[in-house]
Amino acid sequence: MRRFTRRSFVGGAALAPFALSPAARALADLSRLGGGEHKLRLVYTNDFHSAFEPIPGYWLPGSPKLGGAAHFATLVERQRAAAATSFLLDSGDMFTGTLSLLTKGEALLEMMIAMGYDAMGVGNHEFDYGWQNFEEQQSRVAFPILCANVRYRRSEGERPIRFCRPHAILERNGVRLGIISVMGARAARYTIMPSKIDGLEFVDPVAEAAAQVALLRPAVDVVVVLGHQGLPGPMQTDAENDPSVQRPLDEDLDFCGAIPGIDVYVAAHSHHGIETPMVHPKTGTILVQSYGYGTRVGVLDLEVRDGRVVRHRGELQKVWSDELPPHAAVAERLAFYRLKLKDEIGPDLGRATARFIRKYNTESPLGSFVTDVMRERAGSDVAITNAGGLRADLPEGALHRGHVLDALPFINTLVTLEMSGGDLRRAIAHGLSLAAGCCQVSGVVARYDPRRAPEERLLELRVGGRPVEAERTYRVSTNNFLAEGGDRYESFLRGRRIAEDALLSDCVLDHLRRVGTITPPPAGRLVAI
Repeated sequence: MRRFTRRSFVGGAALAPFALSPAARALADLSRLGGGEHKLRLVYTNDFHSAFEPIPGYWLPGSPKLGGAAHFATLVERQRAAAATSFLLDSGDMFTGTLSLLTKGEALLEMMIAMGYDAMGVGNHEFDYGWQNFEEQQSRVAFPILCANVRYRRSEGERPIRFCRPHAILERNGVRLGIISVMGARAARYTIMPSKIDGLEFVDPVAEAAAQVALLRPAVDVVVVLGHQGLPGPMQTDAENDPSVQRPLDEDLDFCGAIPGIDVYVAAHSHHGIETPMVHPKTGTILVQSYGYGTRVGVLDLEVRDGRVVRHRGELQKVWSDELPPHAAVAERLAFYRLKLKDEIGPDLGRATARFIRKYNTESPLGSFVTDVMRERAGSDVAITNAGGLRADLPEGALHRGHVLDALPFINTLVTLEMSGGDLRRAIAHGLSLAAGCCQVSGVVARYDPRRAPEERLLELRVGGRPVEAERTYRVSTNNFLAEGGDRYESFLRGRRIAEDALLSDCVLDHLRRVGTITPPPAGRLVAI
């Protein structure tokens, strides 16, 4: 077997001739303008989530495929080649998925090395395998990994020590680019399991970023902030199929309005696709973000004069998998990992009679199936999991371990608690508020009014056909992320933990081995009136 090293993949394959779209040609024209100004292209990505394989666009005519790491890398390479000066940046949440889980992020970072990334901001999912692992993985890459507001937790009186570099200055063709990264308070507090970041602390991102901007502004031509904050976003399929489910950009806009001197802010976490760059009315900061999952490549061209952006133009480029040849270096590297992990992914264990689709803001076939498995495994009255914990559909046909790990990529265990009916009702009500996506449930039927205020939507809740009694104790199974208060499910913290079982993925795998063939459960657990 060929031995792969970092040197094998840096630089990638030679470019083949290609044709640019009219929009892409318009973008490229900026790099040929005269006048002595600096002209540069930012190619940006966010929330890739280790989406190595193309995603079927079932919401589009003909279900064309979008994304896939090797095709994504080809489009990135083409967009960079079309500009004399370009930088490739990412705003975090690259980890997740089977290859990422089985390699603890190594496969993903090797892809980034092969693509020639210039800098990366830290997202909440970089801590999925613990901060110690992420610390170790950072040593694999030469490009800077940044986060200005995360530090090692210190005792009183001790000097604070940063976990990551707060900024980087990159120079190319006479252009000096200053890059800062921050993680928002909500992203750090509510979307990372506390045990994964025990030993770290996240401080005020606005204050830290403001200090870094003041430091960099005199020394660079352009200041870019890679921001990972706001509300967690829906799945890529939900966002593309129904743009109304996209999260607001309130936290990002407040941040940009509070700090003058930021030229470009590359957002992440909310998966909000900004097709045309936004400009903050107060500070003039240009705000961009892609949907994530490698289905788009963000392109932003800038003309800079005397340290000020005087012109910009940008768009999101769709990654049409069938129209883009695979990037040789990335495809080769992924093939290496698939071969290396073939035995861990394993043979087919069963089959699905139809596609198990996940949804972010409603009940879903995948969510109902997973919670049914949880409830059966634990012998509980009710099972609840979060939509954000389901990361890929189960395809129709043969299923192997890799499919299950793609759907349940986090190291989450099955936890069973005793909860009062009042707290159970509060948990379901929180899920129906859609603050972090819709709860996925088994063992309950909830009637709700989506037109009401978020925390007032739940009208009726039944377990076993009977109304939930506030003082009665119920056995409720969930995952350990929610049991620790993740996604703001604070009512779980008042429950009494009585059991902890295997990983959710192992529970589903055991079920699949036992039953062989699975069919999507019927709908009707969460009933909107």
